[in-house]
Amino acid sequence: MIVVFTILAIENTNNIMVPLKISKSFWQVFGLGLLAGMRATSAPVIVSYILSKHPSKQLAKSPLRFMQSGGTAIGTKILAAGELVGDKLPKTPNRTSTIGLIGRGLSGSLAGATIYKASGNNALTGALLGSIVALGSTFGSYYLRKFIVDKTHVFDPYIGAIEDALVTGGGVGLIISA
Repeated sequence: MIVVFTILAIENTNNIMVPLKISKSFWQVFGLGLLAGMRATSAPVIVSYILSKHPSKQLAKSPLRFMQSGGTAIGTKILAAGELVGDKLPKTPNRTSTIGLIGRGLSGSLAGATIYKASGNNALTGALLGSIVALGSTFGSYYLRKFIVDKTHVFDPYIGAIEDALVTGGGVGLIISA
């Protein structure tokens, strides 16, 4: 996933550490949910990257504390790379298939719960918000992409590349704002 490569680039060029800022957890989870609906692994990659660089004391005794470990940050990047490859395979199910919806819903839920818990809010509220937005974004991005391809007759993978760029830009924005 392009977000992984962007994170690696930021990691290699940005040596300045800033304190974790989760002052707008609703909007950050909303944004993560949007990204999870477009690319399933994007939200966990972003959250684990941010929290591995800026651990939250709120997660210290939480079951979600694994999201701030360096191992999780690396693991989610590997999963994102796998999603990038797997997404190109001909037998990959549609994002609106049952398995696609479950994956995106869980991705948004995990990211939302983690951000809400890290900011001292209720993890369940974050999980619900993240999953609802991810599911809405799944259908919205799917039908928008189909509409654009039908109206412009642009080759679908090109539209997919634009979608990847939007996810990357959104991910970078969330990383910078965190």
